[in-house]
Amino acid sequence: MAKTRRKIKNAKPQSPTPQSPARGSSRLKGLICLLLIVVTLAAYWQVFGCKFIECYDDHDYVTKNTFITKGLGLGSLTWAFTTFRLGNWHPLTWLSYMADYRMYGLDPRGHHLTNLLFHIANTLILFLVLSRMTGAVWKSGFVAALFAIHPLHVESVAWVAERKDVLSTFFWLTTMYAYLLYAKRPSRARYVPVMVAFGLGLMCKPMLVSLPLVLLLLDYWPLDRASLRWRLVAEKAPLFVMSAASCVVTFVAQRSGGAVTTLGNLTFGFRLGNAAISYIAYMMKMVLPRGLAVFYGHPMVNLPIWEAVGAAVVLAGVTVLALRYGRRWPYLAVGWLWYLITLVPVIGIVQVGAQAMADRYTYITLTGLFVIIAWGIPDLISRRGITLRGLLPASASALIVILGVCTWFQVGVWRDSYSVFDHTIKVTRDNFYAYQMRGVALDDQGRPEAAIRDFSRAIEIQPNFAPAHDSLGAELVKMGRTKEGIDHLVTALRLGRNTGLLHHNLACGYFNLGRLGAAIDQCLIALRLDPTLPDAHNLLAVILAKQGKTDEAISHLKSAAKLDPAYADPHANLAMAYYSKRDYTAAWREIHLYQSKGGQPDPQFIADLCRRMPAPGR
Repeated sequence: MAKTRRKIKNAKPQSPTPQSPARGSSRLKGLICLLLIVVTLAAYWQVFGCKFIECYDDHDYVTKNTFITKGLGLGSLTWAFTTFRLGNWHPLTWLSYMADYRMYGLDPRGHHLTNLLFHIANTLILFLVLSRMTGAVWKSGFVAALFAIHPLHVESVAWVAERKDVLSTFFWLTTMYAYLLYAKRPSRARYVPVMVAFGLGLMCKPMLVSLPLVLLLLDYWPLDRASLRWRLVAEKAPLFVMSAASCVVTFVAQRSGGAVTTLGNLTFGFRLGNAAISYIAYMMKMVLPRGLAVFYGHPMVNLPIWEAVGAAVVLAGVTVLALRYGRRWPYLAVGWLWYLITLVPVIGIVQVGAQAMADRYTYITLTGLFVIIAWGIPDLISRRGITLRGLLPASASALIVILGVCTWFQVGVWRDSYSVFDHTIKVTRDNFYAYQMRGVALDDQGRPEAAIRDFSRAIEIQPNFAPAHDSLGAELVKMGRTKEGIDHLVTALRLGRNTGLLHHNLACGYFNLGRLGAAIDQCLIALRLDPTLPDAHNLLAVILAKQGKTDEAISHLKSAAKLDPAYADPHANLAMAYYSKRDYTAAWREIHLYQSKGGQPDPQFIADLCRRMPAPGR
């Protein structure tokens, strides 16, 4: 008996493990996962009625990208890993679009389904990782619920072109899970999955470059590994090297795409000022998610200095407080630094694009603030001795319902290109970019006069906005106001816009004026800048055919038809080219292809062709 007592006395107390009843049963976690799925589906269900946002990146990423519509072939795979298209290097994102196209074609419901499934997976992994790290099941569930249904995250989920957000976050969270397993029992074998998941994430979006720093924060809390000190930094050296390499590749890609604004255009002081304002603005939108828009224009040199200074003071003050009380409540320091650090790659220190901020940038960053809310409010209440057993869960549930309803309405904004930018115009002031993009959407709807009004309004707000001059010029040329259109196209070129499509539009203008030599020159420039532009191949072929260069014309027409299988016009032009060569069988073949793609052949041409040779099968 004495021996038994001695064993009990010397036994070490067993702390509850994540699998023990004290940390929440697997049944409870399963129930919370089910609730998270139901809530997310309820908030996002109408996304299946949303179309592609054709005028804003979805065409470049999916619908008009011939490498995507070719499917998963060797050429497309090679392209995915070597292209800097749209100023990005994210091969896994491209591969996901190719896989989607193979399964769904160009049905937007399938592409939206993939985004939503990744968002649900991210929600569940976030919950499981947090609950296993902290043992706080309900608090982790609340963080995951906020992540799932906050309206700021709609842009990342409902916009097909933002696949890189949901996909990269999937690997961000799987990296965290792999790191959790490694931290419990460190070994080289357990470190390999951390590096693999991290590398895959970087190949989806470079947003993950800040993840090694976040892992250091998690070492402090909740993993409680801070006593290892510099060893924690040393063990993450491979991850820091991978982050540095990703930063270099990303900068080269963005620079090649012309998206990086130089310091000469925007000084470092203005960048810091806009960054400080954006940090505060994101938090305000988190608390009160109203006026959400797809584009917030950068104020550039018109930045309110007093706003920037005030925002910087607030940020510095909150940081000091978070660090000061971080020892007592470690989630304060970890959550706040998570928010600050993860926004650095997209906060505008290296300015990419014309936006001041973007809702999609909050997809992973707000998690730190959600953690502060989930852990901080219960601690604050218990510290003050307030008993709110029923009120706290009820308040949390009510908040989730309210945010879910807001998300439902925000998803409706993304139903098509017009609605997205029409909403943006309503909730922002003098948004020249939104007017430009709504004009493009109106043009796609067959409303050219309304489109011209929007393009003109964009130029009125920002006279040096080259894309609006480009769009207005192209629209005027199509409507027969050729000289006026050419003036705007030349202005866009002078303002620095130098795309294949702009030169094609110029070629159309010169063609209308009968200046065939100038039109050919512009077509050749367009194809040098973008060899995959089917319209330029088609127009160049038409001009060559007029000059009697039929074989060259046929070559370009075949290229146009191959680049865009849905494009009907090249087949009509091929039919006429073959007719001129007296190859009537080939001419009939092209007429049938033209009709199969929705074209209406010229009756006179068909009559002439019938006189030469009856339609095959008649």
